[in-house]
Amino acid sequence: MASKIKQVIEDIKNLSSDEKALIAHCLISSLETLQEDGVEDAWADLAERRYAELVSGEVEPVSWEDVKKEIKGQDAKNMLPP
Repeated sequence: MASKIKQVIEDIKNLSSDEKALIAHCLISSLETLQEDGVEDAWADLAERRYAELVSGEVEPVSWEDVKKEIKGQDAKNMLPP
């Protein structure tokens, strides 16, 4: 292990729980960012395809209110005994 890493680990031992949690959060966040390469492009491609479907009339838009009603209806159905 590199000496800088060893020193960081030793320094961390002297931190409070809150400080350690903050460092852990920062480290994990930095890993997540590295793993998300291409995700933003994939979302953009999906948004462009969906927009093109709406503009062409291939699909009909659905309001958020209608989506919520449908979800609530499905939840109610799932609560009924078979």
